[in-house]
Amino acid sequence: MIRKTTKGYVLLSKTTGKKLGGPYKTREQALKRERQVQFFKRHKAA
Repeated sequence: MIRKTTKGYVLLSKTTGKKLGGPYKTREQALKRERQVQFFKRHKAA
């Protein structure tokens, strides 16, 4: 979940509310980080 704050855009966990990244200057940067988080949630190291 991406939230707009006074410092920029912040990526937060939907379930726990923990901060996953940020602040980012643009929403596009926050979306890029969200895609990275989703990728690594599903790809475990062998």
